Amino acid sequence: MALIIDGYNLLNATGIAGGGTAGSSLAQSRAALLDFLAARLAAADRYTTTVVFDGRNAPPGLAPTFIHRGITVRFARPHREADDLIEELIRSDTSPRRLTVVSSDHRLHRAARRRRATPIDSEVWFRQFEKRPIQPVESVAVPDEAASQLASAELDEWLRIFSDATIRPESSSQPADRSVDESAPSGFENPFPPGYAEDLLRGDEP
Repeated sequence: MALIIDGYNLLNATGIAGGGTAGSSLAQSRAALLDFLAARLAAADRYTTTVVFDGRNAPPGLAPTFIHRGITVRFARPHREADDLIEELIRSDTSPRRLTVVSSDHRLHRAARRRRATPIDSEVWFRQFEKRPIQPVESVAVPDEAASQLASAELDEWLRIFSDATIRPESSSQPADRSVDESAPSGFENPFPPGYAEDLLRGDEP
């Protein structure tokens, strides 16, 4: 189940970090909200959760989209509201019936219902969500796709190592006084010294 959360709307409903004010305290409130969500969302759910904030209070120099402990965080373009971006995300969602939109804004409720998504007020959702137990740190697992990419990378590395290896010929341990009979099949080594029994072949008398 995917989640789209109206960031400041939920922040105001929860009162986390005093709701935040302009300046650094607002940034601290955003971070506190994201940590609160990440601590209670299952690892798999974090990767399908997007929190959207207004663009007018976006911190300077920060990317408009980034990942916080698995959660996607997005800021609307400057001087635009989060509602505008959330509506775009609802319209572009490929599985809207599996989507839940967390906001108390009725405009977003209507947009969600048009796509058969599930809208829910921030206050109602928060009361249900805050009862969830905090997830252990070890529950943050590497996605299967990333794990398979890692395994594939390791396999490629081993193949590269073995393909670079060369077969070196063994050094000859053949004694200096032993020869190879050129008339013998390839690889056959004559065990007798040169000239051995030639007198018998000629029929010489002793």
